[in-house]
Order: sequence, then C-alpha cells, then structure tokens
Amino acid sequence: MKTIYTCFSTDVIHDGHKNIIEQARSYGRVIVGCLSDKEMLRCTKFPTKTIEERMELYRSLDGVDEVVVQDDMLYDDVIERLHPDYVIHGDNWKSGAEKAVRDHVEKLVASYGGQMIDVPYTYSEKVKKADDRLRERLSMPEFRRKRLRQLIEMVPIVKIMEAHSGLTGLIVEKTVVEGMDGRLDQFDAMWISSLCDSTDRGKPDIELVDMTSRLRTINDIMEVTTKPVILDGDTGGLTEHFVYNVRTLERIGVSAVIIEDKTGLKRNSLFGTEVVQSQDTIENFAAKIEAGKRAQLSDDFMIIARIESLILEKGMEDALERARAFTLAGADGIMIHSRKKDPSEIFEFCDRFRAEDKRTPLVVVPTSFNQVTEDVLASHGVNMVIYANQLMRAAFPVMQQTAEGILKAHRAQEVDSALMPFKDIIRLIDTL
Repeated sequence: MKTIYTCFSTDVIHDGHKNIIEQARSYGRVIVGCLSDKEMLRCTKFPTKTIEERMELYRSLDGVDEVVVQDDMLYDDVIERLHPDYVIHGDNWKSGAEKAVRDHVEKLVASYGGQMIDVPYTYSEKVKKADDRLRERLSMPEFRRKRLRQLIEMVPIVKIMEAHSGLTGLIVEKTVVEGMDGRLDQFDAMWISSLCDSTDRGKPDIELVDMTSRLRTINDIMEVTTKPVILDGDTGGLTEHFVYNVRTLERIGVSAVIIEDKTGLKRNSLFGTEVVQSQDTIENFAAKIEAGKRAQLSDDFMIIARIESLILEKGMEDALERARAFTLAGADGIMIHSRKKDPSEIFEFCDRFRAEDKRTPLVVVPTSFNQVTEDVLASHGVNMVIYANQLMRAAFPVMQQTAEGILKAHRAQEVDSALMPFKDIIRLIDTL
C-alpha cells in the first residue's frame, strides 16, 4: 500500500485538517507528523498542548493510521526515515515564507520518485472560528504570562523585538522569514521600552511617562497579539510603588519586568558617564527585588535585575558582586548592559557569571555591539537577546524624509514610491 504523509502543527482540529486527512486517505496509508515544540516556535505559533497531547489528538482522527514526531520543519528527518510516496499539504504553503519549506520538501521527495499534493486551503466560518479561539487562548493572561519561562527552556536563545504600539506589535507578531539555513524564523517575544514609549509621546526618557500611560501601551499591544511581553521598568521607582506595579503587570499577563539598579532622575544608559547618574546600593536594590518577589502571586512572572556597573564604569568585579547579590535576593534573571562597540566586557561578564551560576537566565541588549550574532551570544551563556529600539529608529528617518519631500514638492506624488500601500497595512490588521 502507498504511504502518504502530512504534518500538523496545531492544537485545534478543524475542517481544513479533516479535509487533508480525507484526501490523503484516498491515496493509501496515512501517516501524520506532529511538529515538535522547538520547530513550532520558529515557524508558526506557541503550542498550548504538550506534544504528547497533540499526538493523541491526531491519533483520534478518522483515517489516520500512524502518528510520528517531526523534529525538523524542513521534513529531512521524516522523509529520510519514511520515504512516503506522497506528501500532502494545504496549498497555502505555495506562497509567502512557507514556500521555502515546500520547495525543499519537493526536492527531497523527487529524489526517490515521490510526489507532492497541494490541497486547496479550506476557508470557512468554522475554520476561522477555530483559529480565532486558539488565538484568544494564546492571548489570555494565564497562558501568555508563563510563556517566557517556557521559551527559555525550549529554545537556544529567546529573540525579543521592541514594540511601542499596536501596529508595531503586529509587525513583531506576524513577521516570519526564511533564515540562512532555509528554515523559517520569527521573534519570540516583545520588549516595551521606556525609551521608545517616551519617544513615541515626544517626551524625554526620564521616567516622565507614568505607569498608567505605559499600561495603555501594553494594553494596545496585548489586545492584538499573543506573544510574551517584557516591560522595561526603568528603576522600578519607590519600593512601595514597585510592589503594586508587580501585581498589576502579573494580573494583566506581562511575563517579566526588567528594573535597573539606578536611583534619582533616571537618564538613558546610552549617555553613560556623560551625564550624572547614581547607582543604587546593592542592599537597597536587593531589598526592592525581594519585595517584588514577595508581592507576586504566581511562579510565572519574572523580575529581572539590570546591572549598570559597566555603563557607569564601576568595573567588572562590581558587576559580578551585584549579580550574585541580586540573584540571591530572588531575581529571576540578570541583564548586563554595555555601551561599548567591543563586546569583550559583555563576554567576560557572561563567562564568569556562568562559571558560578549555570541556571539563572542572562539577558543582553546588543545595541552598541550589534555585530555579534545570536549564536555567539548563546555560546557565552546568554538566554535572551533584546533588540531594544530598532523599529522606532527605523520609522523616524523615513517619516521625516516623507514630510520633507511633500514640503519640497507641494504634493505627495514624489514620496509615494517609498510608501507601503495602505491596503497592505489593512491586510496586516484584518488578519486578526
């Protein structure tokens, strides 16, 4: 009997999946692959069911003869092992980022005489409702909040992109690309930066934008996305205020807050020692972390301590001493910051910290040392990389050039070629 193979990466079965099984059954024995968690994260969505639960769900479908684990989104493992006569999939992978995967699979099966079958994608209200229900579940606070901790355990390095509005949140949520290795890739989480939040409001980054305003930004982003959110909490403010904010952030589904060990009027770290900045004592900041950890009600929420010793030129030993103390105080992660273009001091800190502590997550923001790849950072023990302000910085010069172009030409035609068609923006929003 001929064998036919299809891969599922879903937690919810709808008519589209049933249609694929029905079509596959007419060709022979049906084997369904269950895409592994780590591969789902790179190309589709976060799993809300365990791989064992997903496999059991697929086994329960009429017409399925066998379910196997697919551990490679490019199908190399299952094609080599099974050599199916046919590979069947919805025709939605014939365009967009997934086309690269289809092209690769087609070469694999053609090498031994196998064939591809593209089934017209099923569009219906029932399918849309099933997809919407899954998306709503992913966006619920209890699911979103815990996802960052899960990601840290599941991927080599968590990739986090700055978002400062609902629209930029959608860009981070929906951008999927073909990587250099031919696999699909996407961002894992979103960073809500105080710098970008302030800049978007035309205000200086000195903790002038209060938490109430920042919660509006968080809500705008969370309303249209599902990925974990990490908040830039500046200094955390007064301990009494920080405790209250921890409970608020935890309740609405934020995964983590990162607070820096500075006091007084907060100035952006990119200024370094060019402006007066005061670092908090180890004892005071550790007490703030302890108070925040006592206040939270679940084990999911993370308080990450950001150490400014290298920014303020206090030296490596001071940075490491603080990392030890803040971890002991209960910090769920350590963020080490530097504004040098040479990453050697970041590497030294990470290597020395990892020699003492194998478990506590390490976070870096490679704004200055932007030549360093994620693989290199991971090799030094880094768990999370934050691209902290790139979307804001990309938008500003384009908007300024557009405004200047219209003023010079006294019409909009000259700038039109540089603008994204508005229907494409509407499509991004309409896919909610």
